[in-house]
Amino acid sequence: MDNKLVYDYVIIGSGFGGSVAALRLTEKGYHVLVLEKGKELKAPDFPKTNWNLKRWMWVPALRFFGFFKLTFFRHITVLSGVGVGGGSLVYANTLPIPKDNFFSAESWADLADWKKELADHYVTAKTMLGASRNPRKETGDQALQTLAGQIGKPKDFELTEVAVFFGEPEKKVPDPFFGGEGPERKGCTFCGGCMTGCRFDAKNTLDKNYLYLARAKGAELIAEANVHTVTQVKTADKSHEYKIQYHRSTQLFGRNKTIRAKGVVFSGGVLGTVPLLLKLKKKNLPNLSDQVGKSVRTNSESLVGVTTFDKKTVFSDGVAIGSILHTDEYSHIEPVRYSSGSGFWRILLAPMVSGSTLVKRFGNLLFDLIRHPIKNLGVLFTWDFAKRTQILLFMQTINSTLKFSPGLFGLKSSMEAGPKPTAFIPEAQDLVHSYAKIVNGKPVALLTETIAGIPTTAHILGGCVMGTDSKNGVIDKDHRVFGYENMYICDGSAISANPGVNPSLTITALSERAMGKIPAKDKKTQPA
Repeated sequence: MDNKLVYDYVIIGSGFGGSVAALRLTEKGYHVLVLEKGKELKAPDFPKTNWNLKRWMWVPALRFFGFFKLTFFRHITVLSGVGVGGGSLVYANTLPIPKDNFFSAESWADLADWKKELADHYVTAKTMLGASRNPRKETGDQALQTLAGQIGKPKDFELTEVAVFFGEPEKKVPDPFFGGEGPERKGCTFCGGCMTGCRFDAKNTLDKNYLYLARAKGAELIAEANVHTVTQVKTADKSHEYKIQYHRSTQLFGRNKTIRAKGVVFSGGVLGTVPLLLKLKKKNLPNLSDQVGKSVRTNSESLVGVTTFDKKTVFSDGVAIGSILHTDEYSHIEPVRYSSGSGFWRILLAPMVSGSTLVKRFGNLLFDLIRHPIKNLGVLFTWDFAKRTQILLFMQTINSTLKFSPGLFGLKSSMEAGPKPTAFIPEAQDLVHSYAKIVNGKPVALLTETIAGIPTTAHILGGCVMGTDSKNGVIDKDHRVFGYENMYICDGSAISANPGVNPSLTITALSERAMGKIPAKDKKTQPA
């Protein structure tokens, strides 16, 4: 790489925000480089099941270079994605638009008429991500529809819109989305393996749309590049540019590399952007707002499993999330599935119990084991756990927030405002028990929830939220970082209210809006 080369923009992270930025900035005539910490993976690289930990999980200390990351905090356990395509590699494809209370939330409503501002961008995002209505109602979806009828909300059940190509299963066809400009694709096999990496090229991950098109138009990308320093420097003509340093993320010892850019877009997600900015604020970028790391939201989620005792029941067929039930104005529940054989989670599960203290929860756990020995043994020794277990994801738009700050071993969490995140949401547990009766099953939950009372989320948001100035936000309503020119944040950390539903579509739409505000590059300044 030419060390004298100065990029117009360097994008740190290739998730939903970074991929949008890569394409739209390239289309505007800018010279763009994307740096991604994770690996670039193709269909054959994904594991057949999540028992193949080296291919599935991202744990560099153990030399595991997969695409799924599990991070534990005092108040929350976070599931996230790493790799070229970011969270799209591991997410459940689901593309809902939040309800009105998200757009009118007090935390950002004074900045813009968000429902109006984002309406067209949601349409663009759905088109780019290849949103299609799930065509099949599987066993888990049918049970959720039955539950909808039982609670008096049959009209509030619907099949999801998902980023999946529903062509003829495994049949390769020319690009069906972008008039032949995209890659060849294959039809979905409904194997349930969306979250362990689609091995059939049916999932519309970002490397098949935004990133693919960006690279075709001239954007560059370097994978396995872990950015650790961004410094603003003055140039000979007294303007500013940025010096970005990174090292190889998959090597224990590697030489630092340096590149320069006129602008930077941070798109590493909450667990990438927030810790990096907290580090940079201490020395390299001191003008960053003191709000970095604050107003972190979790979608107020509860993840619970139901293992059936009916050996004829199959929960693993279908797309990862095929349906959704809107239980009230603020809450939703979705059935989530893994492919047959992907039973890794069973080693982390215990009976679903509740209790306000550790002693009470442990006592309730022992009581459940004694009261239901046959059922608990049945769950433990279920032959194909993913095939017999339906995961249920419950989400709410409760406005409680956390704060992330530097700790001894990385980030640490603390309470900021609102009720503490809890694994024991009464409505969620009632719905799960009702669902278990429908499918003749038993509810189970992660040990971190049952014992520690710490909830799990796949949708960590905020930490670099919008504001009117640096006193109440890290970025303005157009995603520009306060205190620095030509610096943006486009990822989940910029989400400034609780969507209460899967946020990927909203991150994409917000990023489309932000990039739309940047003018095209002056042709007079472009190289011949």
